[in-house]
Amino acid sequence: MFFKLSLRVLALCPLPLISPVFALPRPASTAGSGAPLVRKAPNTQVLILGGGVTGIIAARTLAAQGIDFLVVEARDELGGRMRSATFGAPNRRQTVELGANWIHGTQEEGHPANPIYELALKHTLKTVESDAHASIKTYDANGAVDYLDLVHNAMDAYTQFTIAAGARLPENLVDLTARAGYALIGQKPKTLHEIASEYFVFDFTDGQSPEQSSFLASAWGCNFTYNVDQGGFSEEDLLSIDERGFKYLIQAEAAEFLKPSQVHLQTTVATIGYSDSGVSVTLTDGTVLTAEYAICTFSLGVLQNDDVQFHPPLPEWKVEAIHSMIMAPYTKIFLQFPQKFWFDTEFAVYADSERGRYPIWQSLDIDGFLPGSGVIFVTVTGDFSKRIEAMTDAQVQSEVMQVLRAMFPSVAVPEPTAFLFPRWFSDPLYRGSYSTWAPSFVPQHVINLGAPLGNLWFAGEATSEKYFGYLHGAYFEGEAAASQVVRCIKGQQCNPQPPILYARNAFPYNL
Repeated sequence: MFFKLSLRVLALCPLPLISPVFALPRPASTAGSGAPLVRKAPNTQVLILGGGVTGIIAARTLAAQGIDFLVVEARDELGGRMRSATFGAPNRRQTVELGANWIHGTQEEGHPANPIYELALKHTLKTVESDAHASIKTYDANGAVDYLDLVHNAMDAYTQFTIAAGARLPENLVDLTARAGYALIGQKPKTLHEIASEYFVFDFTDGQSPEQSSFLASAWGCNFTYNVDQGGFSEEDLLSIDERGFKYLIQAEAAEFLKPSQVHLQTTVATIGYSDSGVSVTLTDGTVLTAEYAICTFSLGVLQNDDVQFHPPLPEWKVEAIHSMIMAPYTKIFLQFPQKFWFDTEFAVYADSERGRYPIWQSLDIDGFLPGSGVIFVTVTGDFSKRIEAMTDAQVQSEVMQVLRAMFPSVAVPEPTAFLFPRWFSDPLYRGSYSTWAPSFVPQHVINLGAPLGNLWFAGEATSEKYFGYLHGAYFEGEAAASQVVRCIKGQQCNPQPPILYARNAFPYNL
């Protein structure tokens, strides 16, 4: 679902309201105290840790209010998980998106616009409509075989799935696995073709299997983005094909207000000290930066893997919230060939005997995209992504080519002239691609994930109640966190939402 490196299949979201309820009692804050702050004049009023969408929109919000800030980014450019690469043979180079690629929902007349879409228009980003509903061909290990009816059945089933989830919310019924949710509507795929069709509709968007995903959150994550009746934007998905990279829209936006002195690139954070009086950040080179406030926009995966140390250590309620979500790995594997030999549709679904084994293929060598590029890519997610990250490029290429040759048994499929895939899960700057809610979703964890610790605030797509996993979720969270910090600095109703010290069930375990 969502910060999504994938796209939501069109026309899946239903009309009934699917809305999380977060009206819970909250005790007083227990923000950390006694942090080892360096006792000197602060370097700035606000440190923004991370230069992705959340960080840059937070910086823009602070700049508009005249607040002094410094952006700290580990990479050599801004953009976070909006990450592109120049790919291909020397005389056939193309820009491909290793990370975020889609604008999910644009705007319908009379309804709100997706802010990412607005940035794309403002900075003249080149995009093309991505049609996951109609432009599909299907395959299995015997080659081309038509099971499009099963793909469309899976789309219809997802609509029923979200309606069933919506019916649970007004009754305060518990969350389940998405697999259990499917079972409630009698959807139990058994054949290889049925399983591959479900994967295309569910895993390809959520980044995890139905067994690993929340029934309720998976459903409303779709509605709040795509269903205009629930405040969504539209059912349209746009794929970035801009040679400057999808990241250009946030870099161009930053260039309008960000001074060179306000950003430190290639600067990695080692430890963060926090208290009610300030924040200190120690870099890997030993440099210490101090500020009145900080906004931490690190990915959920970084927080889960202790790649940054906190002083004092994070309280138990924060650790529990951090680990209540999943940082889903989502991997696009790019290949370039001397000439095109594959399908003329945008998508192809491949049904393998192993669920999730190189199942979703996309052609960039089609009209309106990158014709003549010879580029095709295949997507894997979840545990299979983790599996291939532990393999060599040569091993992964060999497996991918086995699948391609099975899909096209009558073609003498050559070796690719170029091969590339990112390792998001292994990268200590990300540890995955985007967040998604695990089964047994608890609203208290959403509150605690975003709750500040002293003057240290947390923001990112993972802290978004409605738009977790999406770029627009990252945008809204950066704006919201910075607005809160502005109010605190200016003494205007600085009332951060306190944490819930103990997330509880409605009923005790009577053992």
